[in-house]
Amino acid sequence: MSTQTSADATARRERAGGVPGGGAGQNEPRRRSGLARVPLLVWVFLLVPLVAELFWVFWPAANSFSLALTRWDGIGLAEPVGLQNFRDLAADPIFLTALRNNVIWVLGFGGLSVVGGLVLAVTLNKPGPLVSLYRSAIYLPMVVSLAVSGLFWRVMYAPDGPINATLGLLGLESMERQWLADPAVALWAVLIAAVWRQVGYIMVLYLAGLKGTDPTLEEAAAVDGANAWQRFWRIVMPQLRGVNTVVFAVTVIDSLRTFDIVWAMTRGGPYNETQLLSTYMFQQAFTTGNLGYASAIAVVIFALAIGFIITYLARQARTED
Repeated sequence: MSTQTSADATARRERAGGVPGGGAGQNEPRRRSGLARVPLLVWVFLLVPLVAELFWVFWPAANSFSLALTRWDGIGLAEPVGLQNFRDLAADPIFLTALRNNVIWVLGFGGLSVVGGLVLAVTLNKPGPLVSLYRSAIYLPMVVSLAVSGLFWRVMYAPDGPINATLGLLGLESMERQWLADPAVALWAVLIAAVWRQVGYIMVLYLAGLKGTDPTLEEAAAVDGANAWQRFWRIVMPQLRGVNTVVFAVTVIDSLRTFDIVWAMTRGGPYNETQLLSTYMFQQAFTTGNLGYASAIAVVIFALAIGFIITYLARQARTED
């Protein structure tokens, strides 16, 4: 009698959960009922942005990979050409100039923005009557669009603009020049304008990170005889590892997708000396109508961004291990 009762109980548990003990079977209906209790409005708020992201971001991105293997003017049928667009890129002197400029841009824009933002954050990470005003003034350029910033600096760099006028007042007439028309300095002039706008954003990111550091560790290091540089490099910087990852990713992506400020100031000139991958891609797509070639440039930009970020994250992971 006892054996039959035990067998019946086991059978009931197997029917309920599919496994003796019924643990998994009981949890599955509970999970289903938990999902069923999620309001429909929540699903709508989750699915609508997902659909928009798939339609406006991932689908065009996937199309750019397929278009990179074609020759297409945007009107007729796309003609498959395989990897010919990428072979043409390797022999294109303007593309090679843009690629070189992008490397300079990533190093210069990223390096100057990060170093400048970090220095400003450390300097302004203290109470004071005018500190908030200084922070707001430095961050203010980020509120202005890149195109407007480019037009502003275009006026600054004009032959009769404020920069040349200031050099003249200081007796440095020999340094006056047409900044945006001189192939030797045009790229650096645009780079300074871009850093001027970006440094406030990096400062804010580092200020947020500094607010989360533990001041007692610095105090203990000071008691042990560590100087200000040792405290910053050995105590503060390790606590900013998460912020550094965000700053690196943001800076690399912004460097590779920079377009507005360069286009507003030089349109890639003079003589393609300020051409970046983004501006050359835009010219190929919307000036010459070579969308397949432009898509190949877009794929190169994507590969560079992913390569930079994955390499950095892998190095960070090894450092943490």
